[in-house]
Amino acid sequence: MEMLSKENSDHSTIANEGSKTGRRELLVAIGMTLGSGCIEEAQSLVSRDRPEQISISIKTLPADADPWAIRIARFLTEQLNAVGIAAQVEPMDRVELRRDILLNQSFDCYIACHPGFRDPDILRTLLHSRFGTEAGWQNPFGYANLRVDKLLAAQQRQSGQQRMETLRELQLAIARDQPFTVIAFPDEIRAIRTNRFAGWSNQESVHTLLGYLSVRSRGSSDQRLRMTLQDSRPTENLNPLSVEYRYNGTILDLLYDPVGRWINGRVRPWLAKSWDWQSSTDNLVAEINLRDGLWWHDNTALTANDVAFTYEFLKDTTLGTQESPVPSPRFREGSSIIKSVKPIDKYSLRVNFGTNNRAVGRQALTIPVLPKHIWRSKHKQAKIAGLQTDSAATKALIWNNMQPVGSGPFQFHNVEHRQSLTLKRFDRHFLAHTSKDYDLTSESEYIERYAGGVKFKQLQFLIVPSAAAATKLILNGEADGTATSVTASEVRNIGHAEDVELFIDESLSMYHLGFNTRKAPFSNVRFRRSVAQLLDKAFLVQNVFGGYAEPGTSPLARHDSLAPELRWTGTDSELPFPGENGNLNVAKAKAAFKDAGYRYTKNGKLLRR
Repeated sequence: MEMLSKENSDHSTIANEGSKTGRRELLVAIGMTLGSGCIEEAQSLVSRDRPEQISISIKTLPADADPWAIRIARFLTEQLNAVGIAAQVEPMDRVELRRDILLNQSFDCYIACHPGFRDPDILRTLLHSRFGTEAGWQNPFGYANLRVDKLLAAQQRQSGQQRMETLRELQLAIARDQPFTVIAFPDEIRAIRTNRFAGWSNQESVHTLLGYLSVRSRGSSDQRLRMTLQDSRPTENLNPLSVEYRYNGTILDLLYDPVGRWINGRVRPWLAKSWDWQSSTDNLVAEINLRDGLWWHDNTALTANDVAFTYEFLKDTTLGTQESPVPSPRFREGSSIIKSVKPIDKYSLRVNFGTNNRAVGRQALTIPVLPKHIWRSKHKQAKIAGLQTDSAATKALIWNNMQPVGSGPFQFHNVEHRQSLTLKRFDRHFLAHTSKDYDLTSESEYIERYAGGVKFKQLQFLIVPSAAAATKLILNGEADGTATSVTASEVRNIGHAEDVELFIDESLSMYHLGFNTRKAPFSNVRFRRSVAQLLDKAFLVQNVFGGYAEPGTSPLARHDSLAPELRWTGTDSELPFPGENGNLNVAKAKAAFKDAGYRYTKNGKLLRR
């Protein structure tokens, strides 16, 4: 058997028809050569009595949950059917979809939106083979490539031009192997009423903590800011560690503070008033100094013990009580680089990192801090409903946490299931303090402008079924803004309304096509590439996103480390669409599958290899 690519598990068929080797011996030989993960494909190679047409299910969200993803999935389905593949779209509930992708790894392929990359090191947990058996956005594709593993490990410990070159090589390898296919980076389009509230920031996106901290009431400070939200999950679960209920975590950012926050493209001290770095050739050490007088929402003091507990807990939510650690799937990229944490006194601690790259180390400081007195009792083993794998889980990972205790500028007030979530300002937050010890005007400008904390009484999220419903509430004056981005089709109505403004922000979020590389046919890199080229990204940006998006070839397309070769110049530089304006050149597309070693029937059905 000829191995076409060891790194990419791209397996050729066995051409020796005259061999006397028995079927069992042949399967054993193939299994020893390819590994147990390829036995299923090996069986299909041997059993050629009844060749079957390749069939694919594309999992995604329904139109009311994500109007962009479902339209991309339908476009791809049309192209796949045109080239002889039996493809169908499988719309699924948000929680069910995320469980299938991020917990059970039960999918052929999917269309979804990834929250994006502030630092390229997130690619390490997304693609490194060591994370292929973990839950969450830890390599849900089951992708394994030793060269890519080495590049991912190397960039973590590099900086400057050396890291840039490694990241370039890494992006080119990802573009070649296509464990997932980048489609587009959408803009966030939001509508804001200006008659009741002012101060909407041009520096921060509307639906972020810093965006809300910039807003002030035009009347009484007791007013309630009402925002529409097209996602009911925050009314069902407020656990910051929950994989299936969290997307980008904005609402949890309002409730839970980290040691450091991303502000103006940099990680700045937040709960910390400062940190000092000590570097060596082997690792990085940070001595963190917290602000004095920090409080949890239940009026318990927040100390260095809580911060140390958080980092240790995220590394192992069993707290060492089980034979094997059970890390939190969320925040894995940050917790995975922390070697040890040790409190020095009540308000300072020392963190030892498994990297000497400060940019990577700072990313770990953005993890939300958890109250030890609440979470330490959640270490016992538990079962996750709907989880099909044998992975262990703890109560911390399945608890819905509907009475959350954080330390953020907002605290939980009440909830109406699938109707609304209301938060109120936390008057003991450090930003709200006015005593001499908390004179924020003496600090850097980045935090001075938030002095005084939240400038209105409550923040209410109203759950709506669609962008059209959100727009209607805005135009009727029943809501003050849209937390969820609306579609391009709503722009005209919003733009003509009185006392309503449009806010359009570039987003790091990335729509992509994800492949399950654990099984055929997506275990074959050439098959993945042949499918990936069927996406006319420029056409989709215009016809799905209404032009409010940027097509991309690299997951780092909106990062300054983007590989020059993968910069978008009107077409996909790696896998250009075989056609024009969304119209597929079927013959040319089929040729790619034939070149990959696949056969067609006389009536045009593509057969499994």
